[in-house]
Amino acid sequence: MRIAVTGGTGKLGRAVVAGLRERGDEVINLDAAAQRPDIRIDLTDYGQTLEALTEIDDRYDRIDAVVHLAAIPAPGITGNAATFQNNIVATYNVFAAARAAGITNVVWASSETLLGIPFDTPPPYIPLDEEYPARPESRYALAKHLEETMAAQFCRWNPALKMIGLRFSNVMDPEDYAEFPSFDADPRARKWNLWGYIDARDGAQAVRRALDHDGTGVDIFIIANADTVMTRSSASLAAEVYPDVKVTKSLGEHETLLSIDKARRILGYEPQHSWRHHV
Repeated sequence: MRIAVTGGTGKLGRAVVAGLRERGDEVINLDAAAQRPDIRIDLTDYGQTLEALTEIDDRYDRIDAVVHLAAIPAPGITGNAATFQNNIVATYNVFAAARAAGITNVVWASSETLLGIPFDTPPPYIPLDEEYPARPESRYALAKHLEETMAAQFCRWNPALKMIGLRFSNVMDPEDYAEFPSFDADPRARKWNLWGYIDARDGAQAVRRALDHDGTGVDIFIIANADTVMTRSSASLAAEVYPDVKVTKSLGEHETLLSIDKARRILGYEPQHSWRHHV
């Protein structure tokens, strides 16, 4: 396939681009920070976005699928309104331009923040899954919530469209893992996302599986690694930090508290990497 990846210069984007190219796809990286041979595009400009998903002179005359990762990647990087405006406008433009271009295979980065991060209000149960209503606690998360709602409407307008939102956990590269042993000193320091993470390479695997998934309509998946960032057991962490929250299953020693069961069942996703292999 010829696949447009927005934000392919970022941490997750680099792994996604590399994984797609490794399996033989032609990948076009669309990024405001791009340098040749990638293509510099301002996704908050609909005209530029539409051109990028249809035709760029001397480069290509069609796109088969879109992976939309570009965004201000977290709250607190710039002002609340600027974060919300940039992310929601860019995502609308990508969704609308893909529709105009006749592209029916769209995968985009939603976020674990919709689960209720930073969990100052305790989670409804542990492990968390996709079954309860979104609980955005920041403007960044609010934009992600609206993106999921918007995707559902685009799919209603076009029954042939497939849109998969991946609620990625905190993205990590192998060089980030040296810090992980220090997390044990204070289990509450990483409670904000229930001690979760996603190795960028496993995030890229999830993107490939979502692109290849045979289906239509919108679907949402939590994408995390199979373990936590801690050496302590998952059960002991839940019991100490959230003693009043129901644990709905027997937990493995270091089992993720951000359930990836749905991604495993439907997409065939299975994490291949762990920080424990590097530290």
